[in-house]
Amino acid sequence: MRRGGGISLGFPPFAGAVKWLVIVNAGIFFLLAILEHAFTSSGAGFARAIVEGSALVPSLAVRGEVWRLFTYAFINSGFLYILFGLLALWMFGAEFESRWGAATFVQFYFFCTIGAALTAIAVAYAFSALNLLGFRPDVPVIGLNGPLYGILAAFGVEYGDRDVMMFPLPFTIKARYMVIVWLLIAVYLSIVSGPGGILNVALLGGALCGYLWLKLVPARGMGFYASERYYGMRNRYFRWKRRRAARKFEVYMRKHDRSQYFDEYGNFKPPENREGKPNGEAKGPWAQ
Repeated sequence: MRRGGGISLGFPPFAGAVKWLVIVNAGIFFLLAILEHAFTSSGAGFARAIVEGSALVPSLAVRGEVWRLFTYAFINSGFLYILFGLLALWMFGAEFESRWGAATFVQFYFFCTIGAALTAIAVAYAFSALNLLGFRPDVPVIGLNGPLYGILAAFGVEYGDRDVMMFPLPFTIKARYMVIVWLLIAVYLSIVSGPGGILNVALLGGALCGYLWLKLVPARGMGFYASERYYGMRNRYFRWKRRRAARKFEVYMRKHDRSQYFDEYGNFKPPENREGKPNGEAKGPWAQ
């Protein structure tokens, strides 16, 4: 449902899955900062090892390091980058969590996270083979903007008429236009940033996944979708069995005298009422 509305100047409640995603992202950011700056060189080396082991490197992900498809989204660099990213996650993500519930929102978040990663991998290999924009499959990608852009794209589609404040700028804009501007910026940076532009491709992949979720996945989430698919397949199987049994019965009846078992109205005749059978002595052909 699209809603118009007033200016969104306040913040939604800080609770639920959004709260924990914000806390985990912020906690990992400050932990890595402490290791890198507050300890000896061994601490900085440990921090670099965490980043290198968690970043999305397409060439490593396709070799089996599949955890990189979602761990990259919890590695962030730059204080302003993570500050505004987490504020956006809180402001826009809480809207969908209050509507869908925490479980479905978490499914949506990681759907966009993994979808953004797969998009980056596909584009990195395709553009590397075509020698376009300098993209290479060994360039790492980090940051929460993959799932964040999925949330923003979904917000622009679902609440496109709502006015939002372009924090920290002192003016408002329709949500759909805000999302369009950010996507155009991501496209531009993908083109001009050289090998690092693969990060912005991940943003576009996250936005695409946010749009696809709204269009293809039921409001109750992937679990409900999977159960619907399961019960739909099961019901189709039972309908097929019933049709098969009906065809076999028709074949059987064509080989026998139908009037012996059914009257002129199509009603089944009990064995005791069939012609040629004395009462109390008739047995159906299935009895031994």
